[in-house]
Amino acid sequence: MIETLGSTAVYANPWMTVLEDRVLHASGHEGIYGYVDKPDFALIIPRSATGFWLVEEFRYPVQARRWAFPQGSWPSGTSGDEADLARAELVEETGLQAERLHWLGRLDTAHGMTNQGMHVFVAEELSGGTPRREVTEADMRHEHVTDEQLTEMINQGRFVDSASLAAYLLYLHWRGNRRTTSEGPEHD
Repeated sequence: MIETLGSTAVYANPWMTVLEDRVLHASGHEGIYGYVDKPDFALIIPRSATGFWLVEEFRYPVQARRWAFPQGSWPSGTSGDEADLARAELVEETGLQAERLHWLGRLDTAHGMTNQGMHVFVAEELSGGTPRREVTEADMRHEHVTDEQLTEMINQGRFVDSASLAAYLLYLHWRGNRRTTSEGPEHD
């Protein structure tokens, strides 16, 4: 166990705070631990009968366009439950609305660097609409891919968003269990 001796916010903006904590390790050694404090986000796996809807946009930290499942957090000063966030992000990024929303679980995004987690949802029985993207998402596009195309994108290293890959693994596990057992919690 690590004991926190003190905490200092070394940087903050509306989306995150970088903290530097003085800590005492179980060994008795004092040190520091720096991490990013961010709110949890929702990641939505929009599932059709033949595949998935993905979004692609330029991701500044890696200086490249990347494919991912739709995802995001509430704007600063806004809050709600995870299912509401999932529905809002799905409409915002793709224009799609889901008749059925299944919560698959919460995953840590990078527990060595941040306290942020993601709530993973599968959205089914989709109907189309117009995306309501934020100004920072002007370069975003969305596209439907078949199951085979997604597998090919993964194999070719074209679908590399770690949150989306972790969510996809959770989805595959859920889908396998769904075929053999009754369904779990559902958000309508």
